[in-house]
Amino acid sequence: MLNRLDEIGASLERSGHALALIGLGSVGVELERLDAWSDLDFFAIVEQGYNDRYLGNLDWLSCLCPIAYRFQNTPDGFKLLFEDGIFCEFAVFELAELGAIPFSRGRIVWKVPGLDEGIGEPVVATPAFHQSATEWLVGEALTNLFVGLGRFRRGEKLSASRFIQQYAVDRVLELSAVIEQERRAPRDLFANERRFEQRFPGVAQELQYFIQGYDRSCESAQALLAFLERHFDVNQAMAEAIRALCDSGKGSTDVWEGD
Repeated sequence: MLNRLDEIGASLERSGHALALIGLGSVGVELERLDAWSDLDFFAIVEQGYNDRYLGNLDWLSCLCPIAYRFQNTPDGFKLLFEDGIFCEFAVFELAELGAIPFSRGRIVWKVPGLDEGIGEPVVATPAFHQSATEWLVGEALTNLFVGLGRFRRGEKLSASRFIQQYAVDRVLELSAVIEQERRAPRDLFANERRFEQRFPGVAQELQYFIQGYDRSCESAQALLAFLERHFDVNQAMAEAIRALCDSGKGSTDVWEGD
């Protein structure tokens, strides 16, 4: 993986109009996280006016290994799979553009002589982690369960699974900091679920009960409600309303009757 990244840097140098290669994530300053399942995340920095050339023609990558799949997922970047199985997520920016891009601190893999060493430091601050108020998080989780169960009873199982097994679970992930001392592991400010099992191993053991699958939103909701009641002061009227929906004799194929 790191050899491929070095090869990309050398290819950019040969290309004539590139300025730098910045490694990000587990191939950036967090090399201790690099493993067999890591991606190559990087920024290619190019001269003014050459962005389109490097995005429009990926010969600077295909010359290293044939490309099996490419997908332009943003105006500035691609997700790409090499034939040897190495997967990349990258963006191409002109130097003047880099100052407006929020990103976590990167590692300079290659740069032209004389270019500022500070280009791996973001100018736009990454979003600070904000711990929402406990009462708000609990309220959001409970109301997500209630709405999701209503969708489930209406036959909207997909929507139900989102509300219960995603939105409510996201609130529980945030509440974990109130319940358990966070272990040392790199935090991803853009995705709270990253390395959650290492950061909150106690709560993580219960995730299997919170996310039981498409047909088991009621069971997931019951597990989430029980968890919330063990750790927080839960409004009993709302708890009973959630239980009533879980225990409802209605089928899960009721006709939609509005929100």
